Amino acid sequence: MTKSELIARLAEANPHLFQRDVERIVTTIFDEITIALARGDRVELRGFGAFSAKQRGARVGRNPRTGESVQVSAKYIPYFKSGKQLREKLNPKP
Repeated sequence: MTKSELIARLAEANPHLFQRDVERIVTTIFDEITIALARGDRVELRGFGAFSAKQRGARVGRNPRTGESVQVSAKYIPYFKSGKQLREKLNPKP
């Protein structure tokens, strides 16, 4: 599902809201999650999961075209850990 599909579904499920308002709400939520991760905070949505930023250390990589060794600097990557309720919905018990 893309962001525009999410907005369309939410607007359809909430006919009392204008689509532009739903778009503003979704964009604001994503922006706030991004800002919190950039600050180094963890964002937890109970039952859904938690977003955090993990540091990936510096390493020696390889250029796939030339095979030449390349120094890759340390960086932060977004990380998502699913919540228990989400895992249970994806994997229902028989």
